[in-house]
Amino acid sequence: MTLFADLLSTIFERRFRASRPLGRDDRSTGELASALVGATGEVSGLAIAQHILNRFETMDDAEKRAFFGHLARDMNVTPDAVRTALAAYEAEPSKATYRAFVAAAEAPRQEFLRRLNQAPGATGRLVRMRADLLRLGAGDPELEALDLDFRHLFLSWFNRGFLVLRPINWESPAHILDKIIAYEAVHAIDSWDDLRRRLAPADRRCFAFFHPAMPDEPLIFVEVALTSGVPGSIQALLAEDRAPLPSAKADTAVFYSISNCQAGLGGISFGNSLIKQVAADLSAELPSLKTFVTLSPIPGLARWVEETGQTVQSGDPEALRRLAARYLLTAKREDGLPRDPVARFHLGNGAVVHAVHAEADTSDKGRAQSFGTMVNYLYDLDALAQNHERFAATREVAAAREVRALAAASETTAA
Repeated sequence: MTLFADLLSTIFERRFRASRPLGRDDRSTGELASALVGATGEVSGLAIAQHILNRFETMDDAEKRAFFGHLARDMNVTPDAVRTALAAYEAEPSKATYRAFVAAAEAPRQEFLRRLNQAPGATGRLVRMRADLLRLGAGDPELEALDLDFRHLFLSWFNRGFLVLRPINWESPAHILDKIIAYEAVHAIDSWDDLRRRLAPADRRCFAFFHPAMPDEPLIFVEVALTSGVPGSIQALLAEDRAPLPSAKADTAVFYSISNCQAGLGGISFGNSLIKQVAADLSAELPSLKTFVTLSPIPGLARWVEETGQTVQSGDPEALRRLAARYLLTAKREDGLPRDPVARFHLGNGAVVHAVHAEADTSDKGRAQSFGTMVNYLYDLDALAQNHERFAATREVAAAREVRALAAASETTAA
């Protein structure tokens, strides 16, 4: 968004608020929704949108569910109108019949959401609205169908072309740093001193995607360690007493934590673009970097072991490595994709299972979810596209020779 556009938006918002302060509106939320879709004046539409957004944020869960139910049922497509429009287009394809079909096939609630989004500050409020929808609508077919409309619009509004990559460091504004602490979902940040150790040293980096409509809200962020060699322990990587490495001496960039910040953007993937952009930027900044890897959890391992009745030899690191390798390479969902969610993400990005480590996460969480094992996924910048295409076509898990040998040894032992 340009400075000129920002200026125009600010001027309009101030004039709107000054000339049309929001008053009381006793119409039902359903009536307001219909009025918003039918509004012909921009100022009156903005006033209605503000009323709806303000009212929604005061609702309890039962009222929110009723609001979503109204959108799902009363602002849905009309099947007869869709069939009629489609038949007309099939009989005589033209600009007019195609326009009529598209209009009939789009639920009125999509236009309702677009008009809500015209209000100042509405985008972030709609993201929070969808978070409520995801929370309250799970298992409800009508509300899950409604979410498809939210998701369709969000995929356009949060397109990669609109996102801004910003570095986060110890000098960043306090309100941004506070959110990094709150949103960290992989390795909890226990204090401001802990955060400083992750941001201030020369061998640490953090990057986040922002959207111009939500400039103070990170959408997703990644924490990076610059190291010599590929690490195999998160505790060693984050140790309080470690000696920082001069960045010019680093040959490896380690993506050790990727956190999605907005529950309302679930299913809108930014991680692929984030990792690739950060890797490209770091490669340009530090030519000494030759290797780009993750140090990732294996969150589904313990549950898979429990469900399949595998034998776990907790005191045998090699046995744990073999078991983790077999899980990563062979445990699949019904659709053929890897069972492990972190594996699906990185392999879908074109990464390769590079190495498996025992005693890599000795925290209570690490032991509970994977018996302390972790995995490196390798991002070979020259092979990402090829690996991605192969994985998408075959669902085959790309892995280093050592990892394949570990998995094969585990299968032999199990047999």
